[in-house]
Amino acid sequence: MPSDLHDRSIVIDGLIISDFGRPVFEDMRKGGLTAANCTCCVWENFTETMRNVMRWKAYFREHADLITQIYTTADIQAAKEAGKTGIILGWQNITGIEDQIGYLGLFKELGVGIIQMAYNTQNLVGTGCYESRDGGLSDFGHDVLGEMNRLGILADLSHVGPKTSEDVILASRQRVAYSHCLPAGLKAHPRNKSDEQLRFIAERDGFVGVTMFPPFLRRGPESTVDDYVEAIEYVLNLCGEDKVGIGTDFTQGYGQPFFDWITHDKGYGRRLTDFGEVINPEGLRTIGEWPNLTAAMERRGWPDARIERVIGGNWVALLRDVWGA
Repeated sequence: MPSDLHDRSIVIDGLIISDFGRPVFEDMRKGGLTAANCTCCVWENFTETMRNVMRWKAYFREHADLITQIYTTADIQAAKEAGKTGIILGWQNITGIEDQIGYLGLFKELGVGIIQMAYNTQNLVGTGCYESRDGGLSDFGHDVLGEMNRLGILADLSHVGPKTSEDVILASRQRVAYSHCLPAGLKAHPRNKSDEQLRFIAERDGFVGVTMFPPFLRRGPESTVDDYVEAIEYVLNLCGEDKVGIGTDFTQGYGQPFFDWITHDKGYGRRLTDFGEVINPEGLRTIGEWPNLTAAMERRGWPDARIERVIGGNWVALLRDVWGA
C-alpha cells in the first residue's frame, strides 16, 4: 500500500529553471509541489529581468488554477490548502540590478525572494565557481548583501566561488544557502561543494539544498533516484537534518540551445563547462515524478519526520527566518 506522506507534506523544490508555461505548471501539480523557487534572472540585465518578471505576472493571471505567487511563508501554507503550486521568484545572478542597489527594493516588492550572488563567473559583487581566481566579496558586494539582509532576500551561493561564498557566509546577518548543489566527496566538480564547505555553511546556521543535476552526480547520466537519495544522505550526515532540503535544478522542456546559453560566460562568451547529454535520474525524469523521490527516501528507511523536514519543512523554516514572515 503506497504511503500518503508525500501528499500530506509541504513539498518545496528549491530550484527549478524549466521552460515555464502551462505544461510545466501542470507537471508541478502532478508532482505535488507546494512551492518552488523559479529562476527569472541568469545573465539578464535590469530591463530583461523586468520583462521576465512581467511574464511571470501574466502566468499568475493566466494559470491561476495551477499556480500562485509566494511572498511569505503563510502563502506557502495557503497554496497547499488551495491545491496550487506556489511560485517563489528567484535569481541566479545579481545582474538584474546592474549597479543600482536601490533596484533590490523594487524587485522585493515584485516578489523576488531569493538571489544568487554570482552565476559561474565574475560580476560586480563577487566571483563565480568557474573563474580561475576568486577575489571574494567586493566592497559593493558587502553593500548589496547588507541591503538584501535588510529587505529579507535570501542570499544563494550555489554557483559562487569558494572564497566569495565564505565571505558571504561570514558577513551576512541572515541565514544563507546553497539552494542547489552536490557534494564533491561523491564527485569532484567545480560546481560541487567540499565536505569542508558544507560543514562551514551548516555550522553557521546556513542551509544546503541538494540538486540532482546529472553531470554533478556520482554516476552521471546513469544515475537513478536512489543515487540522488544517496547524495542527500551524504549531505545530511555532514550538515544535520534541520539544515538540508531539495533543489532539483529541473531544466524540463529545454534543449541544447539553452545549455549552450547557460554554459557560456554571460550567455555568449567563453565556454565554461560541457555538460554532455543531460539525462535526469531514472525515476525522476520529470517534475511530475517528484513523489518517487519521497518514496525512495521511505525505501531507504528514513523516518517520516526526517522526510518531511527534507522535502519541505526545512525550506519553510529557512524562508521564515530570512523573510521574517
